[in-house]
Amino acid sequence: MDNQNFLANEKIGRLMRKYAVPCIISLLVGALYNIVDQIFIANADYLGSYGNAANTVVFPLTVIALAIAVMVGDGCCAFVSLHLGQGEAAKAKKSVGNAIVMTVGFSLILTAVYLLFSGEILTVFGGTVNEQTYALSKEYFFWIALGIPFYMFGQAMNPVIRADGSPRFGMISILSGAVANIILDPVFIFVFRWGMMGAAVATVIGQIITAVLAVVYLTRTKSFRLEKGDFRLNMRIAGRTLTLGLCSLLSQLSLVAAMAAINNMVRKYGALDPVFGQEEYAQIPMAVVGIVMKFFQIVISIVVGMAAGCIPIVGFNMGAGRRDRVKSLFTRLLLCEAAVGAVALIIVEAFPQALINIFGAAQESVYYTDFAIKAFRIYLCMMIPACVNKASFIFLQAMGKAAASTALSMIREIVFGVGFAILLPLFFGLDGVLYSMPVSDILTLVISVILIVRTYRELGSAPKSTS
Repeated sequence: MDNQNFLANEKIGRLMRKYAVPCIISLLVGALYNIVDQIFIANADYLGSYGNAANTVVFPLTVIALAIAVMVGDGCCAFVSLHLGQGEAAKAKKSVGNAIVMTVGFSLILTAVYLLFSGEILTVFGGTVNEQTYALSKEYFFWIALGIPFYMFGQAMNPVIRADGSPRFGMISILSGAVANIILDPVFIFVFRWGMMGAAVATVIGQIITAVLAVVYLTRTKSFRLEKGDFRLNMRIAGRTLTLGLCSLLSQLSLVAAMAAINNMVRKYGALDPVFGQEEYAQIPMAVVGIVMKFFQIVISIVVGMAAGCIPIVGFNMGAGRRDRVKSLFTRLLLCEAAVGAVALIIVEAFPQALINIFGAAQESVYYTDFAIKAFRIYLCMMIPACVNKASFIFLQAMGKAAASTALSMIREIVFGVGFAILLPLFFGLDGVLYSMPVSDILTLVISVILIVRTYRELGSAPKSTS
């Protein structure tokens, strides 16, 4: 009850700091799992750009696992927040029990699919750019697939922990796993020289630590106590939970579709390029695009963390009828997201050389560096619209507007993201792949602005809450 009063009465600015900062750190650390692997792989002389390209191929497959996990976790988080706001704690804890069962079931199925069809899956995501990249992709993917159940459980339970009023514990659980990964990566890659296997095993160990900490928390929750009956699937509650999390699933899956399209267009049009069509340079575009996407992932982790951290606040206050507080929160969120985009834009336009140096540019050819600088400056030139768009998706979801949120996300990633990644290279070759990102974000912003205006009208002209 104390936590519920806090959400209803505390100043909006303080609530944002309490919930958003730990969520941002949690997602940033989660993003660092793959990025740290790529940094160490890039700086290992026996892996280099081939290992980087392999990491790029596998990355979308980890996003698929994340998509399913956040569908369950974010959906449960929204369900719990809305029902706690309405004073229905019994339904809230039932949703948590159902979320645990669904996460375990989905993760085991996905692991089996990955292990049984690894070759075919890697081919779909561009793994056949050359023979060495494919071999390293397969090695890395095998070990990553084994860790999928732990990864999904930790990621799915993190939003649930936040909804229970413990964003700091959620942050610590993710951070603990990431620290283990950072410590073990150089040991396994440089000391033991385990290559891609070493990077993957370090990642999985970190994921196991996060999952174990999530289990520990679930035995001592604040707002409810899980009982045996909560783990029996209730199709109505499970269905509502998944519906509320559908936007999170589709936004991630649509991102995977865009990645698959981009990887395959990079492979196809890279082969037609006078430089990258040569066998010894064929992996460079794939490696570079992966690095650029990883930087974008860092920025989006901040953006999503800021918005997702507000889900319990939005859900509770919508359930309690405090739309004035929701409106105030929305305004602050949009301004903060735009500021994050502006800072990111300055970094990618002013310091692309410094960014690419982190990923082993010193030991690569001049073609690697030149293409990387161009990729950073073109692909990420519309960071401000990208950040505002993402915040709009998540805020609409938190308000219970799953349909509008899902539609906007699908238009951005599938219609624009995949469409322009396939269309623009027909006219601009390999550079067309880079243009696809800014064009998609500009067009999506037009739709986002319309939905933002409608949201403000719906929330009404209620008096501003204390800030």
